[in-house]
Order: sequence, then C-alpha cells, then structure tokens
Amino acid sequence: MASRLKLSERIRITHLAADRLRREAISSVLYSPPFRWQFGASAAEQLLIVPQDLRTADPSFWDEVEVGQFGLAGSVALADDVSPFDIIPPSEGWTRALHGFAWLRHLAAANRPEARETAQLLAAEWAMRHRGGSGIAWEPHIIGRRLISWISHSSLLLEDADPETYDIVTESLGIQLVRLSAGWRTSPSGYPRLLSLLSLLLAQLCISGHEGHVPETEKLFVQELDRQILPDGGHIGRNPGILVELILDLLPLSQCFAARSRATPPEFAAALKAMLGMLKYMRLGDGMLARFNGMGVASPAGLATVLVYDDNPGAIPASAPASRYVRLERGASVLIMDAGQPPPLESAAEAHAGCLSFELSVGTSLMLVNGGAPSSSNAEWRAASRATASHNTLCLGEKSSSKLIRHRMLEGLVGGAPIRFPDDVMAKVEEHDGTLELVAEHDGYMRRFDLIHRRRLALAASGRRLLGIDRIAGKHDNMRLRQDVPFAIHFHLHPAVRCRRGDNPSIAIIELAGGDTWWFSLEGARLAIEESTYFADSAGPRRSLQIVARGATFGETEVRWVLEGQD
Repeated sequence: MASRLKLSERIRITHLAADRLRREAISSVLYSPPFRWQFGASAAEQLLIVPQDLRTADPSFWDEVEVGQFGLAGSVALADDVSPFDIIPPSEGWTRALHGFAWLRHLAAANRPEARETAQLLAAEWAMRHRGGSGIAWEPHIIGRRLISWISHSSLLLEDADPETYDIVTESLGIQLVRLSAGWRTSPSGYPRLLSLLSLLLAQLCISGHEGHVPETEKLFVQELDRQILPDGGHIGRNPGILVELILDLLPLSQCFAARSRATPPEFAAALKAMLGMLKYMRLGDGMLARFNGMGVASPAGLATVLVYDDNPGAIPASAPASRYVRLERGASVLIMDAGQPPPLESAAEAHAGCLSFELSVGTSLMLVNGGAPSSSNAEWRAASRATASHNTLCLGEKSSSKLIRHRMLEGLVGGAPIRFPDDVMAKVEEHDGTLELVAEHDGYMRRFDLIHRRRLALAASGRRLLGIDRIAGKHDNMRLRQDVPFAIHFHLHPAVRCRRGDNPSIAIIELAGGDTWWFSLEGARLAIEESTYFADSAGPRRSLQIVARGATFGETEVRWVLEGQD
C-alpha cells in the first residue's frame, strides 16, 4: 500500500523517474554497437598499474572456502562441491558481495597455491557465464567494485595462469570497462554512483588504451564528489561509515594519478581532509564511529587505515553544521547527537528515524548506543533498526518520529523506502562554567499529535554527570489533548554493559565493561529495565538491555533524568 505523498514528493518522484529514463536511454545508446567502440578495446591488453587494496584481508576466509562455506555480507552459504554461482543465495546483499569480488583480497592473503587456483577458476567461470548478462552482477556499482577487485588483485588472477584463463579474464576486464563506461549513469543516486565513477576513473588509469577518457571521467567524478560530500566532510546520506569506504578507494585512485605522472585533482585532497575531520568528529571513546543513519558493523581496521593518512590527528572539528551532528566532550565522556532532518529523498533509503538520539562513551567503554544497522539484508531487522524505538530518544504514541514512504516506484528509484520528517530541527550548544549545554527540538510528531519534542542535555565539566530534560509540548502553552498519548524515552545499553535496579524504583545502576559504575535516576516517568536488540554486531543482532522512561502525556510533560558516575 503506497503512502500518501505530498505534492513536493510527487513532483520529486516525477523528476527522478524522468532522470532515470534519460540516463537509461543514454546508456543504452552508448552501449549499442555503433557507439560502443569509442570506449576502447573490449579486452584489457595491458595493465599499467596495480593499485593497492587498502582493505584488511582475512586469510582464514580461505579455510572456510576449503570446507564449502562462503560467508559474505553477514550471511553464510554452503557451496560444498558446487560453484558459489550455482547455489541459492541467502540474501541479496550476499549476491552483490559475491559478484563484487572484494573477497579476492582474502584469497590473496592466504598465500596458498590452492587459493590462487580457486580465485582464477572463479574469475574465469564468472567471465564465461556473465559475458552478456544482466541483473545484479551488472549493476554499475557492482561492476565498479569487481573492476577494482580484479585490477588490484590481477597478480593473483593472472600470474601463472594458463593462457586460456589469462585471455578469458583480460577479455572480461575490457568488456566490463566498456559496459561501465556506457552505463554508469544508471547507478542509483548516492554512494553507488560515486563508486561507479571512481572505479571507472581508476580502471581508465590502469588499463592501457583508455587514457583519453580520463579527463572527462575525472570532471564527472569531481562534480559528483562535490555534490555528495558536504562542506564539513559528511556524506549527504548522513551515514558516517560511507566516508571510510570512500576513502579506502579514493587513496589508491590518487596513487594511480601519481603513477601515471598526472596531476591529482586538488578536489581530492580537499575532500579527503574534510572527510577525515568528520570521521574524527563522529568517533566515540572506543575509537569507533557512532551508529547513526545506516552505520552498522564497525570496521576497526578500515577506520584505522584511513586515519593513518590524517596530517593533523589531534585536531577534531569544533562543529559539523552541514551534517547536523553535535559532539560534546568533557573529561573521559564523549556524547554525539543526531540533530538533523532526514537526507534528501533520493539519499534517504538507508536513513534512520533517530532525530535527537545520542550515544555516550566513558573512556574506552560504550555506555549508550543506538541499535545501528544490521550487516544482514534481513528486511525485518532492517526495518526494526530504522525505527525511533531503536534509538536513544523519545518515542511518542509508539510511532517513529520519521515516516517511511512506501511507494513502489520511489523505492525502485532510490534503492529502498526513504523517510520523511522531521521538517524542522533546531540545536544549539552553550558553555556555562565548563558545563556544555545542548538544547534541541524537532517537529517529527507535529502532524500526528500536534506536539514538539524538546531535549536539553548538560554534560558537566568533569564528564561524570549528564543531566537530561525531555519535554513534550505544543507550539503554544496550555496544550491539552483529547486523550493521553503514551511515550517512552529509550536508553539502549551496549551489550557489554550490565544494569540492575537500585533500592529506589526510580534508580538504575549501570556497570560498564571497564568496571566503572554509573547511576541513572529519573523524575516524571516510570523507570523500566527491558530487553533490547543491538543490530550492529558482526555476528548478527545481539540481546542487550535498555532503560526506558515510560508514561503518558496529556499535551505537556517534562521528564528529568540524570546519569552520574560513582567515584
């Protein structure tokens, strides 16, 4: 059942659909025989550069493959005595990962003749099966990921290969490059399109005979980079994890320019500097990125790798006004809040309904965390992880503060169900005698309940006390609803945190993984300790606990709570 759309959304969908048709028409014409020749030879006659793969490899992946297990994108498929291309895929994400071939780095790291033979066999098999195919394997950003993987690990695929395998793989590289050259425009708006252009540029620099196309592709990539990377270094989709993935590919691309004695576009360095600053801004005390808007399973190695390239590691930006996140840091405590509206419609398919939610770490221990995004593409888990109830904020009337737009055409255009609301979000930070005070509000519940959520957080100079005031009210005073509306303010604890009730029913005692003890006290609502789900774990969703402040509002309600460390 499609959601009722606003006029502005209907107009936007019309524009997106027209743009998609235009892009598909251009790609179709460019890939037709009369025009295809302009993109160069259909075989990669010579690889001039082998860029470095900066992603961390896991040699144990080969041990699993040897016993017939293919674990990709949070799912494991059994491929014993059968090709992984023949099995029923456990998820769409698994299929994309399989055809992207990023797992080649694990086989290369195994440094075993059998692993090399398997890599060559699977690449040649893919090339023979998919020479003129369609579907997921030929989505532009999947082609792009596969080109990066094959080129980066060309020594694995081509050294000591028999002549037939060599010819099959090199011919396929050329075919894929031509296909991507013609079809990158059809990739979804957002990171997939950026990846498509980045990989196309990298392949043109690495494969002989394609240098003439570099200037035009460089111009297109720089334009897309400027469109998607905000002035403060955040991504337009508001998922901080995308920055890590982008930098891991941008750095080898920059090296390719240097290797070909070409000037690296100055926009690369500017974007890299801004993105590295944003990554530092979004890190909690454990060194990992906060879980907002699609950020899921952390990659410590990936984040550590990109931060090595930071020229000013100690400097954290003072604010992130374009990305609309707010960071408070005092003593050993770090707090990060989402204080922004959803991304633009075409970039909101992965966004979460977590406005005014926050995460909190003390030292290297995580205390309060959002549910995060699951690594699996399980639809039920993904929907639950996006809901307001999976975030550390107020949930009114058991509804999310954002609304999923269920519209078949729109979902096909942007790659999933985007969200709308809140329209108006305000946040400001002031300092008083060393205490940082954050005041914020959003109107996500205005249309359903005619109510505003206002939140005030005050982090003491010591970092050992956090005062919170959550207020529900109308735009004007003396608000009175026809009937009371239930509310719940969620405080999700990291799975490593233990929690129990104190002697006072309005107090909960929190024990962090590092042994630190904090007390949570509540006024204006009933305190409950309930089960929660932490989605952002590499092993899949984990059980955890949450403190919930429950009550009902007649139109004006104020709930006060305090988190205080015990010395």
